[in-house]
Amino acid sequence: MDYVNTALNNLNRRMTDRSPEPALTFEEFLREMSLKPRIVLRNVFQVFHDMMLEHIGPGIDEYPKDPQSINYVRYDCSRLFETDTDRPFFADRIFSNRLVSLVESMARGAQQNKIYIFNGPPGCGKSTFLNNLLRRLEYYANSKEGMRYEITWRLDSALFGETMHQEPVLEQLAILLGADKKSAVNQLNERLVMSGSDGIVEIPCPSHDHPVLIVPKNYREILFREIFSESPFLDNLLSSKEYHWVFKDTPCTFCSSLYRALLNKFKNPKIVHNMLYARHYRFNRSIGEGVSVFNPGDPLPQNSIIYNPSVQRRLSMLLKDSSDVHYLYSRHAKTNNGVYALMDIKSHNRERLIELHNIISEGVHKVDDVEENVNSLLLAIMNPEDQNNVKEFRSFSDRIEYINIPYVLDLTTEVKIYRQTFGTHVEELFLPRILNNFARVIISSRMNSRSEALLEWIGDPKKYGIYCDENLQLLKMEIYSGIIPEWLSEDDRRELTADRRRKIIAEADREGVSGISGRDSIKVFNDFISTYSRQGKLINMSMLVDYFLKKNRELMRSIPTGFLDSLLRLYNYTVLQEVKESLYYYNEQQMANDILNYIFAINFEPPATEICTYTGERLKITEEFFQNIEGRLIGADAGASRRWTFREEAQREYTSKTLTQDLMLNNKSIKETKLFLDLNERYVQNLKKHALDPFLDNENFRRAIKDYDTKDFKTYDKRIRDDVRYLIRNLRRKFGYTQQGAKEVCMYVIDDGLARKYDV
Repeated sequence: MDYVNTALNNLNRRMTDRSPEPALTFEEFLREMSLKPRIVLRNVFQVFHDMMLEHIGPGIDEYPKDPQSINYVRYDCSRLFETDTDRPFFADRIFSNRLVSLVESMARGAQQNKIYIFNGPPGCGKSTFLNNLLRRLEYYANSKEGMRYEITWRLDSALFGETMHQEPVLEQLAILLGADKKSAVNQLNERLVMSGSDGIVEIPCPSHDHPVLIVPKNYREILFREIFSESPFLDNLLSSKEYHWVFKDTPCTFCSSLYRALLNKFKNPKIVHNMLYARHYRFNRSIGEGVSVFNPGDPLPQNSIIYNPSVQRRLSMLLKDSSDVHYLYSRHAKTNNGVYALMDIKSHNRERLIELHNIISEGVHKVDDVEENVNSLLLAIMNPEDQNNVKEFRSFSDRIEYINIPYVLDLTTEVKIYRQTFGTHVEELFLPRILNNFARVIISSRMNSRSEALLEWIGDPKKYGIYCDENLQLLKMEIYSGIIPEWLSEDDRRELTADRRRKIIAEADREGVSGISGRDSIKVFNDFISTYSRQGKLINMSMLVDYFLKKNRELMRSIPTGFLDSLLRLYNYTVLQEVKESLYYYNEQQMANDILNYIFAINFEPPATEICTYTGERLKITEEFFQNIEGRLIGADAGASRRWTFREEAQREYTSKTLTQDLMLNNKSIKETKLFLDLNERYVQNLKKHALDPFLDNENFRRAIKDYDTKDFKTYDKRIRDDVRYLIRNLRRKFGYTQQGAKEVCMYVIDDGLARKYDV
């Protein structure tokens, strides 16, 4: 079997399937427009908008029913900036909302006569952002979803009374002999491309104009009314500013002059329109078609005018008089209805920006004596210190729209960067919350120490001393991430109006321009995990504090005073609540069994082993057994005499009333008796108030945690073993701890005495 031949045939077939769609006649184009007006009638700004929304989606609002929502939503920009790229860009929530707001304004028609400059400090990822954005736009513009049409002319020599071979042979030879060999070959090749064997001369629009623009302005509205007479799209087309360009824009000078010349020659619009075709406008950044990107070091071209003598000669032959039809254009025409981008406004790009002055102001560019229309999406990136290169052009001031790209201020995005850079397994090195807390420390260096918007809202920060720092940066980080903390009071939650939210988010415009940069944060994080990651011990909060206070004191100059203390306090309180909930989040059946076992056991002198009448459990009745349950009923701080008195009173109540009256006389169930109900109420109250009290001074409990999942664990009392198993299991299931992490955080809570420090 000829495998090479089969493979080649398959390759040919695949390439044929992916070949560009054939050009449409003008009539076919209008039919396509009538069927898909929203797709066909798009300029570069609308395509840019559609590309963004297709890749980002509608976003997620965590509080959809909140009447004070400001539509500050979470957009997933991974498909736009991260997928299929060696250098991903991570857009945080603040920047992604800015970007979506920008493209939505473009779709509404507020796009012409502006240059959009993405302004940000070194190390924020500006270049990566723009490169990834343009790469995605180029791919989208060349796909069926992002496809647009441009004008191309097909002039039939036969209609002009000539054939492709009618040019005198001697004239051809004179042209070829009068030129050098290379030029002659190029001219001959151009001629062969321009003229097919059927005498058709194909000339593409040098400015990539939309085919509908060739229709004279005064005829466009009636054409649209007739095409869309039965379509609801007509009202949108006529009234929306989004489609204002369809009525106001004009084709390039070449196409408009050729159109007029053909009408004058044939006196029949039908013949002219039959020469008009629509083909896909394909972007190709590498040759500057549709997308051109200039770096500051790229030299300026010596000749900014592109002239094709072969095309011009052919037009002269066909039209006889081509004095009004000039096939020349500038390099700006190559990106008309496309994207023209500058990487940093310095060096040669400063000169390019000056050249854009007339284009930005008037939308035209002079090419010799010809005015060239330019309606491109003009983009640039710039460092803050380069703004002086723009300020001197005062006429630019209202033509420039700045979009800030700060260092990441969104906690979830900063953590995502660490995962992407070091691999998702990096989380396995940390106890839960520690990786997030490292990101919080880095972000704090990028934020202003004072927030007028938060102080106006919260007032005195000290009322949230357990949860927040005195500068309220921890609170602002949550809001920047789209989260409204549960620890806010009802009054403050109610006072978080839409106007206040806008003020808080607006403060981000002045943040993220200093502090630890994105590049430096990667270096710091790498140093941190290299310092503390070691086998057998997870990175914990003590290590994080130690790193910034002792190992890397230089960084502390960037971190607000007192922030680490506040972060440690918040962490301690949070993990304490996790341990409490994991240990004592009992269901009613568990609490009932404890109480029933206790009611049964108080009738026996310890030590004893009995089977409980009410639960069927085999009980080892010891002082430790009573101490564990009585700690939940009257508090772990109760002394031996207090516990003995309580036990005697309960036993007396059982024998005098519960057994003789409630059970035997009134035939109640044990759970309906007064003794059970009183003990159950005590149990619930003490669970809420003294969750860890029974274990604070219980050395056996601490050692059992340490020995969990070892052979020594079997030596502990069954009740302690059950408690430890329950605790470890819940920490893993509810809060994402590994077994090792659950053991370590429990030891941390007990050894640091957090239950006594935060007795709230």
